[in-house]
Amino acid sequence: MIEEIKKYGIHPIKYQKRGKALIVETKDKKYVIKEKNRSDNKIYDYLESRSFNYYPTILSSYEDDYEITSFLEQIDMPNEQKILDLIDLVSLLHNKTTHYKEIDISDYKKIYEDISNNIDYLYSYYTDIITLIETEVFLSPSSYLLACNISKIYASLNFCKGELDKWYELIKNETKQRVVVVHNNLELDHFIRNNKSYLINWDKAKIDMPIFDIYKLYKKHNLDYDFNEILKRYESNYKLKNHERLLLFILVSLPEKIEFDDNQYNMCVKISNMIDYIYKTEKFLSPYYSKEAKQNQH
Repeated sequence: MIEEIKKYGIHPIKYQKRGKALIVETKDKKYVIKEKNRSDNKIYDYLESRSFNYYPTILSSYEDDYEITSFLEQIDMPNEQKILDLIDLVSLLHNKTTHYKEIDISDYKKIYEDISNNIDYLYSYYTDIITLIETEVFLSPSSYLLACNISKIYASLNFCKGELDKWYELIKNETKQRVVVVHNNLELDHFIRNNKSYLINWDKAKIDMPIFDIYKLYKKHNLDYDFNEILKRYESNYKLKNHERLLLFILVSLPEKIEFDDNQYNMCVKISNMIDYIYKTEKFLSPYYSKEAKQNQH
């Protein structure tokens, strides 16, 4: 790494480790150095071809093992505003990179089967746990908490099962799929507002359906912000198709598998967080389903 720095005339006076990156400070500038994902180059080339240059200036060459970029200072701003700026930039990314690819029904069928198998697995997993809990003479705090809320977990799984069948009916005759560049690692820490907006950490970027960026952002920040407003903001710039939105709602509604251990405090926190997630997701989705219900009535 020292040779990489010297190659570009960088003379460090201070180093700071930040996650997987190294912040290098010189007398007048800062740089970010991290091990390169070889696929990054193709993504950057494609983004440049689409006039999307909202990422830090890259100083290193393709053949280098490390990526060297300029360091961007973050403007101090409320996180509530920052996440709206982030979603504006994501919608721009999706707009500029949208294209359609030929798809076989087997591709959609695989998505259907993967989600369906996951639903069945989670149903069996939690049923086995509840069966064990029912054998306990004195319930532990975590067992009691899960038993009181197991109906919410089952309701989420049943909701996903029903919506998955609706989704498959919508797309089973589709021959093309709308895809974009997805950052695939969205969170507030990967967005910087400086003289303009920037996304950093592109090492997981790929071509896929646009909903996966929204899904990743929701999984990271669902308890922190009002996602009704965030999705509304996104769709004001990049409208989701009905089947895309439905798949997004299925994915965010799937409860996670809780890994159990012997620490009661940790287990209560895990279960409480999952139940909070389920209630927050219900609140997030309810306006869409209440509108649908009203339309069906008429």
